[in-house]
Amino acid sequence: MEEKIIAILEDVNEDILTYTGPNMVADEIIDSFELIDMIGKLEDEFDIEIDAAEVTEENFGNKDRIIALIKRIVSAA
Repeated sequence: MEEKIIAILEDVNEDILTYTGPNMVADEIIDSFELIDMIGKLEDEFDIEIDAAEVTEENFGNKDRIIALIKRIVSAA
């Protein structure tokens, strides 16, 4: 699963993979369009829905947080 997530993140913007800060949108690693694209690709790949309330810095701040979120949503399904 983690490999699929990483492939999607790399497809959206390869800089996501090396960013380790707390908020890649605020740090201008990705923009809002890339964030929306990423969410759509993750939802499609894993047949999940990411609630708008989950689109937070805590969940989408960096690669590790995104991986943790997707694992949590998939395991809860």
